[in-house]
Amino acid sequence: MKKAISMLCLIITVGNKVFSAKFYDNQTTQALVKQFPLTVDMSELNGNEKYYYLSNTLPTASEQLGKIHAGDIMLYGDGYLVVFYETFSSSYNYTRLGYIEDAVSFVQVVGDGNIKFTFDLVKHEKT
Repeated sequence: MKKAISMLCLIITVGNKVFSAKFYDNQTTQALVKQFPLTVDMSELNGNEKYYYLSNTLPTASEQLGKIHAGDIMLYGDGYLVVFYETFSSSYNYTRLGYIEDAVSFVQVVGDGNIKFTFDLVKHEKT
């Protein structure tokens, strides 16, 4: 029987727009969410991604993915948080972190310059 993939729910604010996102529940994301809420100025790179160099390194499980999709959230190396806004083929290795659920709206908001991102976990009310 195949094990279900556990996901963490996030809210990502880009500029003044809020997006829902999912993170894979793994060693890398667990280390990253300990830094949340995290507000960073992400820099433009290559006309297809925004990146931020984290002050702490994270554990990695990098793999060559072949295809990157708009809305994918990845870790490059052990310290570059990357969010993609174009779909393209790539030979680079990344650690998968998660994805923005409404990639179409995200692409329309992100633009081609540097932009502020805030990452935070969704807070669930206890009943």
